[in-house]
Amino acid sequence: MQTISFLTGTAGFFMQSNPVQVPDSFKDTFNFLQGNGVYEEGMMHFLKQMKSTIWTHYDAFIADAQALSAIFMLIFFAIKSYEMISGDKRLEIMPLLRPFGLAMVILWWPVFTRVVAYPEEVVEVRTAALFEGSQQNINSLRMQRAKLMVEVADELLKVQAETEVASKEADSWYEHAWESVKSSVKEGFSQVWNPVVEMRNRLQIGLQLLATSLLETLAIWILRISVYVIFIMQIIFSTILIILGPFSVAASILPMFRDSFSTWIARFVSVNLYSGIGFLVMYVASLFQHYALEAEISRYQELLGPSGASMEKLGWFAANGVLSFGMVIITFIIGALTMFTVPSISTWIVSTSGVSSAASAMGSGASRMGNMATQAMGG
Repeated sequence: MQTISFLTGTAGFFMQSNPVQVPDSFKDTFNFLQGNGVYEEGMMHFLKQMKSTIWTHYDAFIADAQALSAIFMLIFFAIKSYEMISGDKRLEIMPLLRPFGLAMVILWWPVFTRVVAYPEEVVEVRTAALFEGSQQNINSLRMQRAKLMVEVADELLKVQAETEVASKEADSWYEHAWESVKSSVKEGFSQVWNPVVEMRNRLQIGLQLLATSLLETLAIWILRISVYVIFIMQIIFSTILIILGPFSVAASILPMFRDSFSTWIARFVSVNLYSGIGFLVMYVASLFQHYALEAEISRYQELLGPSGASMEKLGWFAANGVLSFGMVIITFIIGALTMFTVPSISTWIVSTSGVSSAASAMGSGASRMGNMATQAMGG
């Protein structure tokens, strides 16, 4: 029962952790191996620059859309003229002005798209500020946790070396003196020797370190890939909508495609909300990561102890198979899975079915990746 209570902990236990001093050399090495943050700053900066470049390609088909809108305007006026000549419709001025307004939208396309995207950019800026503020603390806790993991591994290696030395000395003594001792001495030695051998076998931590590193690297890269995929989806969808959007405006001149322009606006707004919602989801996920990091830091500090490492607790911890409590790994997986809900959340705010259909394949891929990650964690 003591082992179970130590490994599981309580809800308020993690709040008792004290800050850990991390040398700059350790930070540099850790950033080199794991990346400078849960989400690498270089990749996030690249995605931001990529998003800003989509506005430079707005005019790829502007001339074609303008020509098409002129043709559709002639068709529209011909239909309206025939309806009035035949007496089916009366002269109405406002419907005749609609094609001119749509043509002006095509002529001022970059300004129009900027105006439509402005509210979503405001949401993105504010949610990004929340996320970036939380990441500084998260990265600091990651460094402290990594430093404590190295210290725990060093303690385990130290104990392992001591048990190896004790094993060799006992083997030498056992070989030369075993024949001359009494049975009562043999029994007493067995009681001392067997726990030493058992401890030596349980503290073979080479494979444990490898397994821990692989699990954490897999979890953090699943999280990073999910974030990168959502932002890349936004860049691709936004680029397509901006470049081919003038055709939707031109087509809406005709009565049969009247709703194409309003549908385009809904999809464009929904796609531009991806980044704002994504940063908000990442911020909420960082709260879970903060809790998990604090909890594991407290447990590592309990392993090391203020007066030195506890042999009993180190033995319990080494028996887990990996040198991790698993809480941080699980929060990374949960954060990755929740990132793929961003397209659905966006359609809750601005109802549109087209974007959801386009993202359905991505959702099924996310489900398969989640299953693979679960199987890997179970393995």
